[in-house]
Amino acid sequence: MSDVATQTDSPPEMERHEARFAVLDSPIEGRGAFAVKFIAKGETIAEYTGERISKAESDRRCEDGNPYIFNIDDEWDLDGNVPDNAARFLNHSCDPNCEALDYDGQIWIEAIRDIRPGEELTFNYGYSLDDYRDHPCGCGKPNCLGFIVAVEHQEQVRRELVERPAGDASEKEQ
Repeated sequence: MSDVATQTDSPPEMERHEARFAVLDSPIEGRGAFAVKFIAKGETIAEYTGERISKAESDRRCEDGNPYIFNIDDEWDLDGNVPDNAARFLNHSCDPNCEALDYDGQIWIEAIRDIRPGEELTFNYGYSLDDYRDHPCGCGKPNCLGFIVAVEHQEQVRRELVERPAGDASEKEQ
């Protein structure tokens, strides 16, 4: 479940014009979103849309393997597994070029740096420390942590991996 959206005051003024990305096979994971034109830093790329669901329903859907759940607040989540939500194809990266912004429960994807045509659009999914070892990262970036985890937890995970590497026999004994 993505939990990384930054709270902001007002929704973006997004021009409705040609598509900013295409969905193609990704070297990171499955399918991915790739820029079809230059995207400037600060440009709004897409809204992450879906069904607003309760936390209980979200837990049920996550247990069923739905990877498109986005945390909105303490009461609600957003299930982005709907056909018209192309933003669900943005993959995680430890060195992302986008971020998710929360405008009063609406999730928007915005570029955090200039993005060239053909470049895969990514953001940090911001997973918690709970079971982070169950969520390996395949972004392949030089600073890849090896696991999908929020930026604020990365140093702690790096220390844990030095103390007890992934797959360490002592981990299996616990």
